[in-house]
Amino acid sequence: MATFSVQAQPTDAASWAELARTVEAAGFDALSAADHPGSGPSPFVALAAAAAVTGTLRLRSYVSNAGVREPILLATDVATLDVVSGGRAGLGLGAGHTPAEWRAVGRERPDVAGRVRRCVAVAEAVRALLAGDEVTVDTPDLAAHAARLDAPRPVQDRIPLTVGTANSTLLRWAGAHADVVGLTGFGRTLADGHQHEARWRAEQIEAQLAHVTAGAAGRDVPPVLEALVQRFAVTDDAEAVAAETAAETGLTPAEVLATPFVLAGTADEIATAVAGHERRWGVTRFVVRADAVAALAPLLPRLAGNGSTSSALEIGH
Repeated sequence: MATFSVQAQPTDAASWAELARTVEAAGFDALSAADHPGSGPSPFVALAAAAAVTGTLRLRSYVSNAGVREPILLATDVATLDVVSGGRAGLGLGAGHTPAEWRAVGRERPDVAGRVRRCVAVAEAVRALLAGDEVTVDTPDLAAHAARLDAPRPVQDRIPLTVGTANSTLLRWAGAHADVVGLTGFGRTLADGHQHEARWRAEQIEAQLAHVTAGAAGRDVPPVLEALVQRFAVTDDAEAVAAETAAETGLTPAEVLATPFVLAGTADEIATAVAGHERRWGVTRFVVRADAVAALAPLLPRLAGNGSTSSALEIGH
């Protein structure tokens, strides 16, 4: 069964509340907010506002920048969101690819290995804090001294953790420890500090999934696999949509249509693609942008019936 979530950000109070209500009513699983300090809203403030106008919709940062966020602050934010939402919070973490965000907090962005080490350290510290443990860490990547989250305590026994990445080391860690592995298909960060090369070819996806599988060896329940959809279109001409994306990414149109990061075509073609992505890659969850909501909402009942009838993990339950 495929599950769909929406990633968006508020521009004003009225439209944000309306989006949250619309997403919940349509049957989307979650509303997610990105985390780009200085160029986007605070995800947890935005999600708390969405919590106030919804009752069942799950709410998740997607993803918080572990490079510039400190564990005690992240743990406090997500625990507060869990309290005000009645136990609907989720935490997404990433290693932080934008140099300007690191410099804004007085740090130079480290190399890939350094970013990954910090992301893992932050994830482990936040998990421990949410569990009620005291955390002391003193390494070049992270420092925290006798940190505790005495209040607020989260409603959920375990707040679901999503790790969004295409990095091999972080994929292995996520395979071992995360509830959801967010497959981004992002390669090298480009000169603007925001855009990425696409790692969308079949052999690249297979390599990423191999790292997740290796990390998950020995787990009773492996993590759920989720794809961040960069392009969604209901159209009679999927080839034309694919050609546009192919020109931007250097892939062929066929490669674009084969990736879980693009869903384009008629309702039948999209349903076939979603079912195919589960069979081929094991991807059962998809995150789309807000501009896909209107076109995707009517298809949700059908797409939710694709693939298997059970999931490796019921997120948040």
